Amino acid sequence: MSRNAILTGLDVLVERDFAPLRGRRVGLLCHPASVDGRLRHAAPLLRAAVGADLRCLLGPQHGLRGETQDNMVEWRGFADPATGLPAHSLYGEHRKPTAAMLADVDLLVIDLQDVGARYYTFIWTMLLCLEACAEQGRSVLVLDRPNPLGNAREGNVLDPDYRSFVGLEPLPMRHGLTIGELARLFRRRRGLDVDLAVIGCRGLDPAAWFDETGLSWVLPSPNMPTLDTAAVYPGMCLLEGTLMSEGRGTTRPFEIFGAPWLAPERLADRLDAYDLPGLRLRPLHFEPTFQKHQGRLCGGLQLHVTDRREFRPVLTAVAVLCAARALWPDEFRWKEPPYEYETVKPPIDILAGGRGLREGVDAGADPRELVAGWSGELRRFEDELRELRDDD
Repeated sequence: MSRNAILTGLDVLVERDFAPLRGRRVGLLCHPASVDGRLRHAAPLLRAAVGADLRCLLGPQHGLRGETQDNMVEWRGFADPATGLPAHSLYGEHRKPTAAMLADVDLLVIDLQDVGARYYTFIWTMLLCLEACAEQGRSVLVLDRPNPLGNAREGNVLDPDYRSFVGLEPLPMRHGLTIGELARLFRRRRGLDVDLAVIGCRGLDPAAWFDETGLSWVLPSPNMPTLDTAAVYPGMCLLEGTLMSEGRGTTRPFEIFGAPWLAPERLADRLDAYDLPGLRLRPLHFEPTFQKHQGRLCGGLQLHVTDRREFRPVLTAVAVLCAARALWPDEFRWKEPPYEYETVKPPIDILAGGRGLREGVDAGADPRELVAGWSGELRRFEDELRELRDDD
């Protein structure tokens, strides 16, 4: 771990004595991980900032304070007791700020810790906020934060026909960008006429993992307790599209997975034959305390990442799907809709950003061949990013 912590966008704003906020009526989109290097939350910091007029708070999925434990649980706005300000929900009746929410705001400050995966909905809340501010003539200031997994990319790029709230723009499953970089990309792609500024991190190596930044990990959502969780999430979140447990309701979500019908040793032997890099698999049994198979004993595996720069979370998850489907064809099932506001397309298709993964798994495809088939999409995405940087 680095001895000298980098500065996040919030840290830089504090260092600048909140100068960009002076004389502005401010709204703040935040969540529990919106803290500075001293673990002070952005809301009271902006509330106390001289010359800034913080008018309201907005929160994404899981709530402003992380109060909704499970996924796909909506929450309602409330009066924030810590600041006395209205707190508006962007994961409930509205996912895009309404005119009423931004009526008293000149500038919307966005401070969200992402985890580097396309399915993690905070980046899509940011996109909808950019659209709302473009439509309503509000300015946006994004306080950048590190991508916890560095700048490596993996997986397919979403097919626009499969847009949903777990993927509103074509990104790889593991996208390798910071939220500030994503904000600029979204503005360009959507042609948004919005006054956007980004306060970048100071001293950040784009390839660094979070524990190399010197910053303290704070749960951005209840089922993202550690960096270990984030490391496997870009792949293992795909299990949400099946009837296997992805480990919600355990103390190691996404690192643990399984089902009541799954034989751990048999699956481990099958996966070992794939020679997955940077990984060891440990057979185990567990009983989820909520969500899939609540209160039932499940056989499964735990992922132990031994070399995170060699580890490929998407390849690993695709291999898990292929192996489980092949070994237990009568028990393995894809989850039926609805899922994240999509009521027609299968959840696995909107998570995977197309039907190709599901069809490949059902056809008995080799996981390495499935993943290799996405390499051209990743190259085109890299080309787009180079063009964006050249324009900047």
